[in-house]
Parts: sequence; C-alpha cells; structure tokens
Amino acid sequence: MKKEKRGTFSGGFGFVLAAAGSAVGLGNIWRFPYLAAKYGGGIFLLFYILLVVTFGFTLMVAENAIGRKTGKSALSAFGELSKKWGFIGIIATLVPMIIQPYYNVIGGWVIEYTMTYLTGGHTAAAGDNFFTDMLASPLRLLVFQFLFSGITTFVILRGVQKGVEKFSTILMPVLIVLAIFVSVYSISLPGAMTGVKYLFIPDFSKFSIQGVLAAMGQMFYSLSLAMGIMIAYGSYLPKNSNLEKNVGRIELFDTSIAIIAGLMIVPAVFAFSGGDESALGKGPSLMFVTLPKVFESMGLSTIVGSAFFLLVLFAALTSSISIMEAIVSSLCDKFGWGRKKTTIGVGIGSFLFGIPPILGYSLWDKVTIGGLTILDMMDFITNSVLMPIGAMMTCIFVAYVIGVNVIHDEVKLSSDFKRQKLFDIMIKYVAPILIAAILVSSVLEALGVIKF
Repeated sequence: MKKEKRGTFSGGFGFVLAAAGSAVGLGNIWRFPYLAAKYGGGIFLLFYILLVVTFGFTLMVAENAIGRKTGKSALSAFGELSKKWGFIGIIATLVPMIIQPYYNVIGGWVIEYTMTYLTGGHTAAAGDNFFTDMLASPLRLLVFQFLFSGITTFVILRGVQKGVEKFSTILMPVLIVLAIFVSVYSISLPGAMTGVKYLFIPDFSKFSIQGVLAAMGQMFYSLSLAMGIMIAYGSYLPKNSNLEKNVGRIELFDTSIAIIAGLMIVPAVFAFSGGDESALGKGPSLMFVTLPKVFESMGLSTIVGSAFFLLVLFAALTSSISIMEAIVSSLCDKFGWGRKKTTIGVGIGSFLFGIPPILGYSLWDKVTIGGLTILDMMDFITNSVLMPIGAMMTCIFVAYVIGVNVIHDEVKLSSDFKRQKLFDIMIKYVAPILIAAILVSSVLEALGVIKF
C-alpha cells in the first residue's frame, strides 16, 4: 500500500494563524473575562501576561520542537524519542478525544444563539428562560451539534494547507475585526470606563494565590498546551521556519485576543450593572445569559449581538478544528490509516459521544458524577487532571529523559535560541512546580477541600 503523503504548513505565517486560531477559542472569549473579573481585573491580567511569556513560552517551544523533530503527532512523537515514555502521547491524545464531543455541544449552543440574533430574535435571546429552554431541548441541541461537528469535519477533510491553514487565514482576520468592533462599542457605553480601569490597572490589594493559580490555568488551556495540538502543528512545520519567533507571535495573538475579549465583556457588564462586579456572573451565565441582557438594554441588539456571537462561533470553530486535527493526525501517524476515512470516523465518533452530555441537561439530568453533569465531568477530567499530568510528564521528559539539548538543537536549526536560559530554568524547575500546583488545587477544589 502506498503511504499517504503527510501534510505540511506552507510556512511560518500559516502555522502562526492556525496555532493562534487554536489558542483563540471559547477559553479566551468566555473564560478569560469571567476569571479576570473574579480575581481582581488588572492584577489577574498582569500575572496572566507574565505566565504566558515564561511558562507558556516554555511548554509551547517544547511541544513544537518535539513535533517538528519527529515529524509525528503526539501519539507517536514521544515514543519516537524514547520508547519507554510513549505513554505521554497516549495521555496527550486522550485529552482532545474527550474534549471534542463536548466542545461540539457548546459549539452547537453558539450556533443557536448566532442564528437567533441574525434572524432578529434578540428579545427572545435576552429572555430569562431562553438558555435553560435550549438545554432542555435535546433534539434542537443534536441538530446544532451535528452542524458544528460537520463544519469541523469538512475543514479537516480538506487537509492541512487547503483546510486547517486556509480556514484559519480567512477566519482569524475576520475574528479580529469583529472583536475590535464589539470592544469599541463596549468601551463607548456610559459608565464603561470603570470596567476598563478595573481590567487594566492592577490593584495589589486584590492579589491572591488563588488568582495566580487561576491565571496559570487559563494560560495553560488558552494556549492549547498538553492536548497534542502544538505537537501536531509543530510536525507540519518546515525545518527552516523560525520556531522561537513563531511561538512569540502566537503568544502575542493569544494575549491580544484575551485582552480584547475582556474589553468586549467587562466594560459592557459594568455599564449595564452600574459598576456591580457580581453582575459578571459565572461560566455560561456570563456569555449566554448576562450578555444578551446587556445587548438588549443598550440598543442595537441585533447588530451587536450578531457580531458578538459570530465572533464566538468563529473562535469556537478554529479551536474545534485544531482539536480534531490533533486526533486525526495522531491516528494516521500511529496506525497508517488514510486521512479521509480517519477524519470521517473521528467526526462520526465525536458526534455520537456528544449525545450523552446533551442528554445530561434533559433526559439524563439526574445522572451526575460527584455532583457534576456529564459535560462538566468530561471537562474536569481533561482540564483539571489529564492536561496537567501530561504537561508535567512532558517537562520531566524534556528536562531529564531526552535532555534540553535536543530541544536547543531543533530550535537552532532555523534561528538563535534567544530565550534558551529562560527555557532551561522553566522546564527543569519552575514549570513542574507550577503544574503540580494547578493539578493539586483543581482536585482539592473539586473534592470540596478548598474553595476558590
């Protein structure tokens, strides 16, 4: 059987946009503003940026270098460098396999809100029961989940350059323009400058260890680390592409979009609530419940609401594409399967495994694990357990199994390694401790031992 030729990015620019698209997902637009508001605004943002350029830089360089050196995705890359440590690739591949189904579900929610606003249903979207009624309607959710999953699968079927790269180079500029439009509208509202100051001016009286851990967790997830994504994308990079510079550009994209997302949401909610921080709410209540009420109260609901949820949809799709690509590339590399059949199989599988979390809000609403819904449990297993474990194992693997020189040599194939000393200190000493802190705090919080 003739081996299928492996895809590659056309160059550094396509890689940066695709990787930035992966980083810029629901985590930035939904999770970042809520956490920034909860943990002190400016002080949270300060620590987030510091962690991105140190902790985030280190892990992203390591994962990209492993991928480019081996030319393999996560499931095979670690075993290629050390057979005894191939299990890290299994952990890294399990993460997107669990995330993809419930990410499709949330993507379906976003499609429903987008269509509602585009068809002039802004008043209904702002209603008290719109979100809960949607969750209680499994058939509607199945249809929108299928649509979201279908779009993702179609892009992956197109391949690396014609699908992943091309889709990202189109959507990322559109996403940025929409984000700037909504943020400008938000900060122009009466009373919004209070929210702007809250977001940008650090108040050290609001410093807390919990806030630093939350910033670490947000940075960790928003950069798509320990999910096999950056290893897969690194494996598509040409050897002459400047790896360190590319990672720096991704850091810049990710941080910029996170800040713009904060400007879209925090000032608007401050304006709507008269400066009441508690109005920022939590999780789904912020983006799917609170914000529609904000749009409705400020006028121009159809235009602003449509622009916002289109932005969220594009961000969700770019992340979903990267998650599925990590799964497909790993299976193709490991088992030599054809890309098209693998993609279709993964698409069908992710749709089917998305059915339980949908039913968890309606027919199976009594089914909980440790008080968590099916979707929340899937999220906890990946974000709070498997990802930190995989990241810690990656640090140990690079620092003490294959040695940092392997990464140095790979980076230096295309450029000087300007932040080499920072990389060495972080990968050997600092990053493992920080990751352990995330893992322990997440588990203890889930068990109710501590509460952040």
